[in-house]
Amino acid sequence: MYEPEVEEIRDYLRRLEELRACLNVDGLREKVVATETQMAAPGFWDDPESAQKVVQELKALKAAVNAPDALHRELNDALLLAQMAAEEEDESMAGELTALCKSLEKKLHLVELSSLFTDPRDTKPVILSIHPGAGGTESCDWADMLYRMVTRFCEQRGFEVEVLDYLPGEEAGLKSASMRITGPYAFGTLKSEAGVHRLVRISPFDANKRRHTSFCAIEVLSEIDESVNIEIREEDLKMDVFRSSGAGGQKVNKTSSAVRLTHLPTGFVVSCQIERSQHRNRATAMEMLKAKLYDLEMKKKEAELSAQRDGYQEVAWGSQIRSYVLQPYQLVKDHRTGAETSNVDRVLDGDLDMFIEAYLKWSLGKKSMAR
Repeated sequence: MYEPEVEEIRDYLRRLEELRACLNVDGLREKVVATETQMAAPGFWDDPESAQKVVQELKALKAAVNAPDALHRELNDALLLAQMAAEEEDESMAGELTALCKSLEKKLHLVELSSLFTDPRDTKPVILSIHPGAGGTESCDWADMLYRMVTRFCEQRGFEVEVLDYLPGEEAGLKSASMRITGPYAFGTLKSEAGVHRLVRISPFDANKRRHTSFCAIEVLSEIDESVNIEIREEDLKMDVFRSSGAGGQKVNKTSSAVRLTHLPTGFVVSCQIERSQHRNRATAMEMLKAKLYDLEMKKKEAELSAQRDGYQEVAWGSQIRSYVLQPYQLVKDHRTGAETSNVDRVLDGDLDMFIEAYLKWSLGKKSMAR
């Protein structure tokens, strides 16, 4: 009795040890010590913004180390429990051990996913923006559904979400929204959502109950660190100020603190209205613009690599990556990876794990083909 559970847990331990070596957990632990030493140095907090970035980096490093370490302790405790139950032939432990093994397998699977994060940007915070396509109220409502899907996913993962810009729709939904998301492997986790999302449903805004197709684009950018030099000339910028239109308390709409920046050479437009200070909103908008320009450069490099691949077509902004069908049947399908599920409600409530894992494996396969 319990020999299968004992062997199963031992197998989990073997897989975890291989993964710890792959992730270089010992090397990450050294980085944690070095970062903590940096934070303890005099004058560290003289530059609060720079210090906060180091704090976020430390948080990400600790998460990358703590997850496999904590799981290692749990597996050892579970192995001891299973061995004791086997020795004592305690049948009352059967249900508890079965549930424990399922829980540990799920935790191990999440840690194993981290081995798929091979892009140096994967550990960075994310600037995620949602833009409805043509279609008026329908598309604005679809954008709001995607906004909820992303924020619910972040809640479930323990990611922190800071809304940078939110423009509500005239009748329903939203016209645009931008948020900064921080957490372990935030960019690596959410980059699977970048692209155009398509919705097919019976419109709640159509009195004739006809089927409508709506499109919405999600843009996912990695926040860049100070070591990356992105030069933006003042003469290339056009700045507009306006009154905030979202939630924000009594002072919203009292002053023109919201900022919109247009980068004339590229046509990129960013806006921020979350702060009450125009200066702070401009600084945040500049960070968003730098992230866009950095992403543009990275895509140029990726395009050069993709040109060397036979039969490979790059998935880029404006291409349809995933469809959500609510009528006449229910299905969510990712057109890049082939991953699909009929549980649409669960996906729209933030359960994106299936699509994230499939995307990471698909992306890794693309890179292998390019080599």
